Amino acid sequence: MTVSDYIVEYLIKNGITDVYGYPGGMVTHLMESLSRYKDRINAHVTYHEQGAAFAACGYAQVCGKTGVAYATSGSGATNLVTGICNAFFDSIPVLFITGQVNTFESKNDMPVRQRGFQETDIVSMVKGVTKYAVKIDRVEDVKRQLEYAFAQTQTGRKGPVLLDIPMNILRAEMDLAPRDIFTSGIHGAAIDAAEDLDDILEALKKAKRPVLLLGNGIKTAHAVEIARKAIARLKIPTVSTMLAVDIIHDPIWNYGFIGAYGHRSANFIVAKSDLILSLGARLDVRQIGFRRHEFAPRAALIRVDIDESELAYRAHEDEKAVCMDVSVVLQKLSHTDPQELPDYREWVTVCKTVRSRLSGLDDRLPNKLIRKMSPYIPDYAVITTDVGQNQVWVAQSLIPKTNQRVFFSGGHGAMGYSLPAAIGCSHASREKVICFCGDGGIQMNIQELQTIARERLPIKIVLLNNYSLGMIRHFQEMYFRENYTQTIPEGGYTVPDFSAVTKAYGINYYRIDSCSAIKKDLFAGNEPALTEVAIEEKTYVFPKLEFGKPNQEQEPLLDRKLYDELMAL
Repeated sequence: MTVSDYIVEYLIKNGITDVYGYPGGMVTHLMESLSRYKDRINAHVTYHEQGAAFAACGYAQVCGKTGVAYATSGSGATNLVTGICNAFFDSIPVLFITGQVNTFESKNDMPVRQRGFQETDIVSMVKGVTKYAVKIDRVEDVKRQLEYAFAQTQTGRKGPVLLDIPMNILRAEMDLAPRDIFTSGIHGAAIDAAEDLDDILEALKKAKRPVLLLGNGIKTAHAVEIARKAIARLKIPTVSTMLAVDIIHDPIWNYGFIGAYGHRSANFIVAKSDLILSLGARLDVRQIGFRRHEFAPRAALIRVDIDESELAYRAHEDEKAVCMDVSVVLQKLSHTDPQELPDYREWVTVCKTVRSRLSGLDDRLPNKLIRKMSPYIPDYAVITTDVGQNQVWVAQSLIPKTNQRVFFSGGHGAMGYSLPAAIGCSHASREKVICFCGDGGIQMNIQELQTIARERLPIKIVLLNNYSLGMIRHFQEMYFRENYTQTIPEGGYTVPDFSAVTKAYGINYYRIDSCSAIKKDLFAGNEPALTEVAIEEKTYVFPKLEFGKPNQEQEPLLDRKLYDELMAL
């Protein structure tokens, strides 16, 4: 069999049902093989390689399998890079396959920039943002390299890999005789350390004001249900990072997400706690602020993460680092006898008071719009957002149901993510997908409306159109004396007639301009649709943390009397 046939059969054997790519000369043999197996695996053509990369990310985020995206050499391969970075920073398992010029026309060590047409050293470019990247220039290496790379996507801290395969290798016949699996260098999850688990329980027993901090690592470990069981059993106030807002919904225990644009209540509660148990959260600058030592200054900090490198970047000098699969810790916590723990009811009452006193302070029209839509989003729907103000409004104000999941572009913050990611989410979930976009982000990959239209995917797009690049416009208001260059129509940024664009793609279009216009049938039916929400006013994301300040000092600043009262509780 040919190498390309072998790769496709390998994907099928590993349960991959959908792959994404864009045609190109160096991957024609892979495309032909995918066509021969089309009754067992679906190859979806997107209209830009970045769209394919993001769709593969969405597929992997929903079903947990390794996403797959392919592109030809040169510009096709480089167009994948943003999606590769997105997968790397958000720990998404994706196999990227790039075609390469034939080995006999490769420049190798020649001191020329390029020998073959569209020849580009993609492997060197992505080494720093993949778990593994290699060019396969011998047929004999295909099996072991494919096995190794595929295993790396799911092993330890998950993430992307890239295989760069010359066209003459893809079309070559290969020996199917068994070979040794290439396992050298594969790192598994950290070993269960009973002592560390005991230390966590002891810390909870001593604490009077503990907080659980849930991170995206819980989602990538597919440990959401275990986390919910553990929280219900422990009865400890819980906060999250932005990427983990969909893990816990019970208002008794859920106090919002922390960070620069997080809920005031979450940031205050963390500042008042005496123990933070961080589970799968990176604790980056957006989450805990620039002055890391000022995060939860009164609290002991225990961090659970599968990545030793993340744990080496300390927040507190005396924090306890536990390098372990977060699902192991959650499994232990979910079986803890509540009678062994203190009664935290007094602390829960304080947390409820903080939330009650701060409720509604930062409500603006976009937040109200998202909250009004929330009940009408179907059960089991998957929700994606783009990057910018729309992302924060959804994180702050969406009220997700237990069976709904929300996915963002987190660490890389890639505008243009939501629309193509929704495509992958749709294929993986077979459920309705609600795709939130801003007018800026949707234009980054607007061509993927054709993918949605062609396949008639049940994706409902909500376009929050404020006729500006709102996040940057706000920065310009704060720091550049309202010089709105390149961010509003008067400064050179304009938007198209989205009604005409949507209809040109053959997708149903609707428009609303107020909360009262949001009806129960907003997301009805299984046909793709785009609803444009016209927001004429200047938009802001509040609360917002000024760089360098403690998390609970978000702007607009609270009345000092209220601030002092809350901190004294």
